[in-house]
Amino acid sequence: MTSGSEVVHGYPHLTTVRSALAALHKRLSYDGVHTYAPSVFPADVTFSDQDDLHLGTQRVARALVQHLHLPDARMIVSFREMEHAASVELAAGPEYFIELNDRFRTHRNDIGAALAHEITHVLLHRLGLAFAGTRDNEILTDTVTTYLGAGWLLLDAFREDGASSQKLGYLTPEEFGYVLAKRAIAFGEDPAPWFTSAQAYTAYTKGLAQARRDEQQPPLTAAGWTGRRRYAKERRYAQENGSRADHGSSSGSSSYAFEGGGRETLRVSFPCPTCQQRIRVPVRGRVRARCALCRTILECDT
Repeated sequence: MTSGSEVVHGYPHLTTVRSALAALHKRLSYDGVHTYAPSVFPADVTFSDQDDLHLGTQRVARALVQHLHLPDARMIVSFREMEHAASVELAAGPEYFIELNDRFRTHRNDIGAALAHEITHVLLHRLGLAFAGTRDNEILTDTVTTYLGAGWLLLDAFREDGASSQKLGYLTPEEFGYVLAKRAIAFGEDPAPWFTSAQAYTAYTKGLAQARRDEQQPPLTAAGWTGRRRYAKERRYAQENGSRADHGSSSGSSSYAFEGGGRETLRVSFPCPTCQQRIRVPVRGRVRARCALCRTILECDT
């Protein structure tokens, strides 16, 4: 939890975020991921002025448990002074103990965001899905929370002005916006009306632009002139030399790579812009590829 200190912006964790999207799709499959439509509704996870703190917190926790498909899990929530926003004890269940920072006693509208992250930890624990290292595992949790329809709460908790700032989670605001945009594109959902924070909406629009750029990388037909020209040059090199070359954005995982050449059939591999699974197709002009993992149909000019 960042409160009152400088908020990091940009996309420093984008490679890990993309790996998390791929891991989630592989673990749940296309059908499993799409059981999480629509997103959790704002009315189910917000507090009114008349809500009792503890009863309201339990109500929000139950709504998130239901949304994340954990109907047999019971969340026991308490408040105490602590450094971080929240923590959860990952035991065998069905009861899980969540502690929230005392500041949420007076910042009740952000309780849903904190609970969404912690309850997703429970979901990932049950799925057996984890990344090595605390940092990467927390990025995985933020990514899954957002892509499965509860993480818009984490982005909406972001507020920043000249005097103060607040952000929950490990992703930057723009990275939250990126994952939320990926979900919006895949599910045909517009989260914009749910934001109460103007800064969150701005971060979402920046993330949406980044997500759209993923759909405009070679060999996809939507690639721009500069990318197509670079792609053609590198394709000629691969055809003549038969060597492997990786290209694309500086984040690495959104690059394309040529394989084969010479006497072998030249192929190009690239990440699916929806789930980040790498796709391999022969280099032979216009082709239509279908991602076996997320079923996205991709128009390519190889």
